[in-house]
Amino acid sequence: MESGNGKSDKPLHVAMLPWLAMGHINPFFELAKILAQKGHHVTFINSPKNIDRIPKPPKTLQPFITLVRLPLPRIQHLPEGAESTMDVPPTKLGFLKKALDGLQDSVVEVLKTSKPDWVFYDFAFEWLPEIAKSLNIPCAFYNITPAWNVCFFAAPKMNLDFSFERMCRPPTWLPFPTTIHLRRYELMRAHNIPKDEKTGETLKPSFDLNKAVSSCDMFLNRTSRELEGEWLDYLAGNYKVPVVPVGLLPPSMQIRDAEEEDKNPDWVTIKDWLDTQESSSVVYIGFGSELKLSQQDLTELAHGIELSGLPFFWALKNLKEGELELPAGFEERTKDRGIVWKSWAPQLKILAHGAIGGCMSHCGSGSVIEKLHFGHVLVTLPYLLDQALFSRVLEEKKVAIEVGRNEKDGSFTRDSVAKTLRFAIVDEEGSTLRNNAKEMGKVFSSEELHNNYIQDFIAALHKYRIPFSS
Repeated sequence: MESGNGKSDKPLHVAMLPWLAMGHINPFFELAKILAQKGHHVTFINSPKNIDRIPKPPKTLQPFITLVRLPLPRIQHLPEGAESTMDVPPTKLGFLKKALDGLQDSVVEVLKTSKPDWVFYDFAFEWLPEIAKSLNIPCAFYNITPAWNVCFFAAPKMNLDFSFERMCRPPTWLPFPTTIHLRRYELMRAHNIPKDEKTGETLKPSFDLNKAVSSCDMFLNRTSRELEGEWLDYLAGNYKVPVVPVGLLPPSMQIRDAEEEDKNPDWVTIKDWLDTQESSSVVYIGFGSELKLSQQDLTELAHGIELSGLPFFWALKNLKEGELELPAGFEERTKDRGIVWKSWAPQLKILAHGAIGGCMSHCGSGSVIEKLHFGHVLVTLPYLLDQALFSRVLEEKKVAIEVGRNEKDGSFTRDSVAKTLRFAIVDEEGSTLRNNAKEMGKVFSSEELHNNYIQDFIAALHKYRIPFSS
């Protein structure tokens, strides 16, 4: 029987298998820590290097989380030591997926030994449900992106035309109106993976999202009805398995060592600078840990930030690798109103500071949730397909504005960057976006709301486990 704090008489044991990307591993691990906090046990499976990249959970939770390191098989053309998307260029992504597929026998042994009540798996593990069913273990597909991605890219029970023309138009087959769509240059970028400059080799990754989604016993979504209730209803009406939102797992739900973070010398330096800025005046610019801008995009972006005249904090970790260069004199010309931070930045601490007035984002799911949690208006510059859809939805909800791009090649200009930043952060015409973002922030940051999602999620695990494991 489920109690009010999310525990039951019999603790659950869940195995988790996220895709080899920190943007997937982290939200899986946040859910693992929440389950551990409620007294449930988690076996967390990934490659050794990726496991070591995860921040250690608090000591009180460590007895509930077993970290299983599975070495990836050696794959020709996959760089030595590459275990994550952050370790490989797009040309090598297919080889990384091939290495993941080589873990099937190892995963079988782990599941046989650990005997979990549930297995949570990511989109790249289309082979996992068959293994789980052979071991009589129920499996849940854990979608860390909003439900609209699955509806758009793997529409249930629909024999859709997945041509560029169809995907560049808003869906007409849904029972509710939406304006989301992709642009031709976005599809072309995703489709045309160049050959590796050194080896001439490339292998397009083979992800079967339809198979991954359609084979599960439960469909979990990192989302909430407040963000996309109509999309969740559509999924629930088209799948024979329970469709369960786990909530957004916003920063207010995340389990971190805040005291240790406060002592971080980087944060002390950054806070001292932010304390000198006016309230809601600084734009935070961050594109995640894995996105690598082209030199052309970096140059235009830098000039656009400069032209905007706005105070800024720019987290630009990739510069440290020496792969890109800022325009000559940029940092000197903007030093009185901005910082380019070239190493790890404590993003949540920065976003929580009163000096931040808005953000520029690539629209990765985790990044959007963190920024809207604090009620910040967004200027969006998406690069991947799921990011593009998130950007369109945020524009639809009037909490964001996307930087204008050339429809043929996706390029953008410094003028469009400057104009969009000023519209969102300071112009009177953008006040509606800023106000809407603040209102959405109240929903994203509600601990009570998201605790309720977690309780309902755990109750569903108990409820639907029995038919499969009896």
